[in-house]
Amino acid sequence: MIEQISKEPCKRVTTYATGSKEPNGHLVELYKDGDKTVVYLTVATPGAFKGYHLHNQRQSHYVCLRGRVKITIVEGKQKVEHILDAVTPERLLLPTKAYIGIENIGAEEVWLINFPHPAYDPNLKGEQEDKTPAEIEAQLNS
Repeated sequence: MIEQISKEPCKRVTTYATGSKEPNGHLVELYKDGDKTVVYLTVATPGAFKGYHLHNQRQSHYVCLRGRVKITIVEGKQKVEHILDAVTPERLLLPTKAYIGIENIGAEEVWLINFPHPAYDPNLKGEQEDKTPAEIEAQLNS
């Protein structure tokens, strides 16, 4: 019924390159379940790189809604890259315990929707680990 309609603000968070104060886009929490974020949008500006970060307990499920993005997955000394493009939508399931980098390789903003599993819980400490691109390169070349 009409009285069940509700409207609430979505949290928007500016994001920065790992180890830098340089903004590279933002996140928008699209769907919440209490404190947990069930679905969010990652926006990357043209040429921006986001990452690397690893999730100890949470998988990511990405779909590119706008633009073209390269997703780099690093586990130990193995590196795999996948291209997602809004013109040909695909779902990319990313495992836990692998470092993920997101690079906008197009001329427009990238809109990447993420369905994390389990949902992002801000109260869960130590779930995410970050490394700079230089640290990942050193890991791959050691």
